Amino acid sequence: MTDATDTGDKPKSLIELDRFVQANIAGATMGVSPAALGLAFADWGLHLLGSPGTQLHLLQKTQRKLASLGSLLAYDNPWSPAPPVIEPLPGDSRFRDEAWRRWPFDIYHQAFLLAQQWMHVATDHVPGANRHSLDVVNFTTRQMLDVFSPSNFVATNPEVLAETIRTGGYNFLRGFANLQRDMAAAFAGKPAPSDDFVPGRNVAVTPGKVVFKNRLIELIRYDPVTPEVNEAPLLIVPAWIMKYYILDLSPENSLIRNLVAQGRTVFAISWHNPDESDRDLSMEDYRRLGVMAALDAISEICPNAPIDALGYCLGGTLLAIVAAAMARDGDKRLRSMILLAAQVDFSEPGELSLFIDDSEVNFIESMMWRHGYLDTRQMAGAFQLLRSNDLIWSRMVRAYLLGEDTAPSDLMAWNADATRMPYRMHAEYLRKLFLGNDLSGGRFLVDGRPVALSDIAIPIFAVGTERDHVAPWRSAYKIGLFASSEVTFALTSGGHNVGIVNPPGVPKRHYRIGALHAGAPFIDPDTWLAAAEQRDGSWWTALDEWLDARGGAKVPPPAPSKGLAAAPGAYVFET
Repeated sequence: MTDATDTGDKPKSLIELDRFVQANIAGATMGVSPAALGLAFADWGLHLLGSPGTQLHLLQKTQRKLASLGSLLAYDNPWSPAPPVIEPLPGDSRFRDEAWRRWPFDIYHQAFLLAQQWMHVATDHVPGANRHSLDVVNFTTRQMLDVFSPSNFVATNPEVLAETIRTGGYNFLRGFANLQRDMAAAFAGKPAPSDDFVPGRNVAVTPGKVVFKNRLIELIRYDPVTPEVNEAPLLIVPAWIMKYYILDLSPENSLIRNLVAQGRTVFAISWHNPDESDRDLSMEDYRRLGVMAALDAISEICPNAPIDALGYCLGGTLLAIVAAAMARDGDKRLRSMILLAAQVDFSEPGELSLFIDDSEVNFIESMMWRHGYLDTRQMAGAFQLLRSNDLIWSRMVRAYLLGEDTAPSDLMAWNADATRMPYRMHAEYLRKLFLGNDLSGGRFLVDGRPVALSDIAIPIFAVGTERDHVAPWRSAYKIGLFASSEVTFALTSGGHNVGIVNPPGVPKRHYRIGALHAGAPFIDPDTWLAAAEQRDGSWWTALDEWLDARGGAKVPPPAPSKGLAAAPGAYVFET
């Protein structure tokens, strides 16, 4: 059994003793490192104690906010509510209903917002404190304060009170039924599968065949629907943190189906869902048994054809590693690279970095050490906390207090169909990429030698999403800072998933697009944003146009093969 970190000459038995204790603590803290939290709060608190100017500033803020609240209390009444003294932050939809403007609910939510703003000021800037510590304290106190939001309680939420009167309390009966359902799913270890969206039945239904399989991937080739196809096949490398069919949801939401309809020979990797026996799978295994094995299989099916490759999220990061290694080694099979919400530089990874420091990574490694993998619930919990207003508290209010039963969707069903992360690979990913930022620093090793993103000279089409909490668009944009090729960057409306699942014809969608030319001076993201052309509609159309501009002869589709199984294969059903 290989330990994922450098432990010097410490005996294995003592290493495992540390892991055992930390794994048990992690079980009690839901994976949060008490040491990391303690150090962050100590850093903030000690520096605040030594900053009398900051303390006076906070005292002045307190006086002003109490005065604002006092004026609201003095002039507010049921017949003529006073105008608000503070507005919610953009994206905070808890108090958008007009009922929150009426007395006394306007007082409840205005007092909460004033307290929230004061807490942000208190934790946002303290001289001398580490930025990461302040971000952790800010995030943690925000989560704690959100527990006491007036929207979470029956007596202080006018929407819940109105629904209770309207239904005679039946909303609570519906809410209790929803709570029982969710608790049963929690005890079962994962959300109950939705019969409305099942792979092979109504999602992941684009016709195709599994044409290659090893212990880590199934490679699916999709059946052509046009008499001729572009000579360059396209390989899709999805993130292994979730099932591949995020790009092949319902037919109307399927990027894969759209690409096939445009006359492309499309291949997609479907990842094996690792279990304890896969604990020692490494990043190198994912490169070699994953992307390289898929490229080799495609080269056999489409001999001498250039290959376009598309990577989504973690799959895009891995694809960039592969492209850099291939460029270093003189492998010229790739014609172009498409990166969807993918990072190659992790110096600005967004709020996800709150869960990534040496202490937290050590804790995560201890959790994985016990079972050989990172369980889906730990990852889902981290992503939910990043958008706790939408994904936790607002959902609880809707489901348990208002008694709403959210209609299932293909994206929701996919989101519940999570996968595990092998111990060694995930530890390497966190330490080498998130903590060490080895890839953009030219220190990431492939076959024992470092790879450099600057060796990538093929054209790149990169997509960022405006509200991405996982791969912030300014971070995804940085591929243009490191690669030596022309980069076309598209910034689309939506978040990490909705922005990518963005078919033509959906109202109110838009994107910006612009090119970073090879050899030209670098354009910072905000300057690019100001100059980029904004278009209505879906970036899928822009991708089709960009691929068409790469050229390539129209040829008959590759000869059909019997295949190993029909799409979507077997790995997609692994739980």
